[in-house]
Amino acid sequence: MVIPNRLRFEELLHLEQRFAGRRLIYLIERSLDYDPLLQAHLEKEDVQAIEFSCDDGVREAFKRQIHHSIDDGDVLIFVPGESLIRPGQNHTVPTRIVQFLIGAGAPVLPLHVERPSETALSIESVRETDHIVLSFAKVLEREAVTLANYHERMLLAGEEAYSRRPILKTHLAWALLRGLKRHGVTDRIIDGNDDTDLRFDKLLAAAIVLSKHIRQETSQPRVAIILPPGKAGMLANLAVIFAGKVPVNLNFTAGEKAIASCIAQSGVDRFITADPFVRKMSRFPWPPTKQLILIERVLPKLKARIGLWLVLSKLLPAGLLASVLGIPRRGDHEEAVLLFTSGSSGDPKGVVLSHRNLLANVSQFGCRIDLKSDDKVLGCLPLFHSFGCTVTLWYPIIEGVTLVTYPSPLDAGKLAELAERYRISLILATPTFLRGYLKKAKPEQLEAVKLVITGAEKLPANLAQTFRERFGKPVLEGYGLTETSPVSNVNLPDPEPNGPDDRRPVIPNHRQGSVGHPIPGVAVRITDPNTDEPLPLHHSGMIWLRGANIFEGYLGQPEKTADVIRHGWFRTGDIGRMDEDGFLYIEGRLSRFSKIGGEMVPHETVEAAINETLGFDGEGERKIAIVGVPDEQKGEALILLSAAPGLDVTDLRYRLLDRGLPSLWIPRSIIEVPEIPLLASGKLDIKGCEMAVKGE
Repeated sequence: MVIPNRLRFEELLHLEQRFAGRRLIYLIERSLDYDPLLQAHLEKEDVQAIEFSCDDGVREAFKRQIHHSIDDGDVLIFVPGESLIRPGQNHTVPTRIVQFLIGAGAPVLPLHVERPSETALSIESVRETDHIVLSFAKVLEREAVTLANYHERMLLAGEEAYSRRPILKTHLAWALLRGLKRHGVTDRIIDGNDDTDLRFDKLLAAAIVLSKHIRQETSQPRVAIILPPGKAGMLANLAVIFAGKVPVNLNFTAGEKAIASCIAQSGVDRFITADPFVRKMSRFPWPPTKQLILIERVLPKLKARIGLWLVLSKLLPAGLLASVLGIPRRGDHEEAVLLFTSGSSGDPKGVVLSHRNLLANVSQFGCRIDLKSDDKVLGCLPLFHSFGCTVTLWYPIIEGVTLVTYPSPLDAGKLAELAERYRISLILATPTFLRGYLKKAKPEQLEAVKLVITGAEKLPANLAQTFRERFGKPVLEGYGLTETSPVSNVNLPDPEPNGPDDRRPVIPNHRQGSVGHPIPGVAVRITDPNTDEPLPLHHSGMIWLRGANIFEGYLGQPEKTADVIRHGWFRTGDIGRMDEDGFLYIEGRLSRFSKIGGEMVPHETVEAAINETLGFDGEGERKIAIVGVPDEQKGEALILLSAAPGLDVTDLRYRLLDRGLPSLWIPRSIIEVPEIPLLASGKLDIKGCEMAVKGE
């Protein structure tokens, strides 16, 4: 029994060729509608079909009919009808129908139908995407015929199809050049600091000239950038890429030791920054002045050349311009960008992201959010943050979306003003930053916003509810890591019917509490956290991901790379599960579990219970954090870090017991701190919390 994720008329014809010589019987669910071509084909006299309905009363009769056909050597092909879906959706068939078909117990062949044109970047030609890929998974037989296994193999088949996309072999500089050329006069970057803007065609000319200066300044393969979001930050990153070098956006909020480690690991000897930023960040361990490329000093000297290249870049076609500039067409697995992990649970690790990784993630994320040419993105996340890098640097340029920048995600009042003034469509934030909007933004300021997407830390349910009640916008939680370039999952609004007569089933895209569906080309696997033995997707365990967006490895650390990448699968370190509709739930980071009396206790669940008990959810800043410490009797114990003075551990214990929290899950003691340690991204600083417990 072939169960595809979708099937149009032309794809059905390809399937008939694939199974030539076998008798085909189509399975048609009575409640579904079909497009006219497909319907006409299914009604031909020489076409055999079985109609069914997902009714328990006919399940046994359907099962007998299916097994009789299988015994006769027939190939049964389920034909999905029309559904209401969003672009780039993996699942397009209602789960109840898939469950009914799988319940027949016949051998199942999952088929992922890949349509590259639906997830294409704007710079891809019709020739590159005008084809269909039929990706067959391994057949499921006997006890392996389950919904969880079907989903797992379907995702893997989709990943295998997506990973063959020609665009993934492209060089990032070539893709950026084509994007800047294509969207040169229609899109721009707006600096929210001073409301100045720079059109993409002028940005291209300036980046070309600055890239030549960078080539003269250093022979090192990497160049550091120490700038906040803005025109200068985007220009610097583009220029480094065009110079054939790797940008390293340094975390200027990190400690001196961490910064020194990043500089030493990356081997940079030039740092692009700006005079005002140097003065503002006086505590940053700045290198000698001779190693600094001060962007506002360099550009005025190159003004005449920028004018010349503005003319040339308009006259020359992209291919010839790339040849003149020495920009290669092929990048594939070569290093394109170096980012460093936040160091939330240890020293920073250099994450090598390839051209393939970044172009895949721009395409994957871009097709899912489906912004139009007149939409605008608010770019305020730091450029050293993986989300800030991919989604607010490379995505707007390649896809042609105007970017409005601001140097800090903390100034919610100013960000709300920008959202209102420029009619922002997409806001990216963390739960910590969303609390700022609740304090300082007015509902009318976010009126034009289509999507509010959050990640980096778990979204508290009360915060999501309060935000929706205040602004009338759902908060859409996503998931990703620096190592996944970064997006792997995202919730999105459900598609809406076209009027009251639209009877197509709605395939859900949003489920509160989850981090959404995997984006196109990402496969998921669940294993036992202790033994790495495979578990069904619907069971809780260690999450592994596979896809073209998975990083190439840690810089100079092959042992740590081998710890997390095995046979193409990336071990995320997060515990979670997938539900029957394909939504992924993150239950906690393995490092944020404590093993107490043989039981795995999730810190985030305990924090959520305490926040609800004490009324800390919603508008306030983070007030508490749980830290695990060694305990001789029970293995570990929980300590509560509190930025709310006056909490009594005995009172808290009784209140949590009244809520039904197990005794083992209740903190042993409370340590008061001035504030809960957070990283610049808004994530909890786990290392900082552990140091606070030790009194360091």
